[in-house]
Amino acid sequence: METTLAGVCALLERHGFKPELVGNAQQAICGVATLEDASDREITFLANPRYERLLATTRAGAVLLGPRVGAPSHLNLVRVSDPYAAITALIIELHGYRKHPPVRLEAGPPSIAPTARIGRNPQVHQGVTISDDVIIGDNAVIYPGCYIGPGCRIGNDLLLYPNVVIYDGTIIGNRVTIHSGTVIGNDGLGFAPIGGKWVKIPQIGIVEIGDDVEIGANCAIDRATLGRTRIGSGTKFSNLIAIGHGAQIGEDCLLVAQVGVAGSATIGRHVTMAGQAGVVGHIRIGDNVTVGAKAGVTTSVPDGETVLGQPAIPIRQMRRQVAYVQRLPELNKLVREQQKRIAELEARLRALESTHQAAPGSNTPAR
Repeated sequence: METTLAGVCALLERHGFKPELVGNAQQAICGVATLEDASDREITFLANPRYERLLATTRAGAVLLGPRVGAPSHLNLVRVSDPYAAITALIIELHGYRKHPPVRLEAGPPSIAPTARIGRNPQVHQGVTISDDVIIGDNAVIYPGCYIGPGCRIGNDLLLYPNVVIYDGTIIGNRVTIHSGTVIGNDGLGFAPIGGKWVKIPQIGIVEIGDDVEIGANCAIDRATLGRTRIGSGTKFSNLIAIGHGAQIGEDCLLVAQVGVAGSATIGRHVTMAGQAGVVGHIRIGDNVTVGAKAGVTTSVPDGETVLGQPAIPIRQMRRQVAYVQRLPELNKLVREQQKRIAELEARLRALESTHQAAPGSNTPAR
């Protein structure tokens, strides 16, 4: 899509922003790019002050930035209260979402059980298997290699990229996107130690996924041993995430790559978990919690807390620990110096005591 800078402002107004244009309103804009890569026909943005230096060198046709951020006078500017949200709206308007090609049947049709029901306007590619008693809503897009097991219930606007596997009985809401290689509803780690052997416990629960969830590539969400493993509406997963059996993930959470949540853990609403964070089972992480990268959460976390470290502790405590660790070389040197001084003082004290005892008239008792 191509427009002008004035058109960009009109698009932003449609999304509820109040843009202030500074510069050439007729500047042509055909897309969005980074500060480093933008051409004179693209708009870029500044949301993080760390990149403010790039304003001096960007070739962008316009820059979207906050109301009080300084910028070189030669740049066309669009000032808004929230540049990150505004650039998201512009990416959607100017680029749109990924288009899905029409189904090609010359390689053979999908395998759809006669008892399965699929809503209007489906795009089901060859190599897909849809099992008995599956119900799928309208506008489903299912790429080659996907498998949907018996009895699954799936809402409207499903998008499955190639080689997604959904085990039997899974419940999925509306507008859910699942990327390639992800498995939903596989057995959890359910084994009982009996007679020195690990005896498998049948995993007879299911997985339930809410509306507007997006799950990245190569994730695994275990079915519950009993009951349900739940992923709340609006939650977003990156890639390589493992969710254990019976875990409860709240609404609008954000889990970054390589996060692992053990079975029966409960994650509250709007929780952010950074890369490689891990959560043990049977604890609760409260609402609006942030878990830092590589953190190991071993105890429950109250609402609104930010935790970091192994084991994870409140970030204010972790900052103190980091400060102490950074001072260790200095403290080690200080301790060595004090040990040396103490040794010298002890030697002097012994010498004084020896001199005092050897002197005439000392208090040394006669033998």
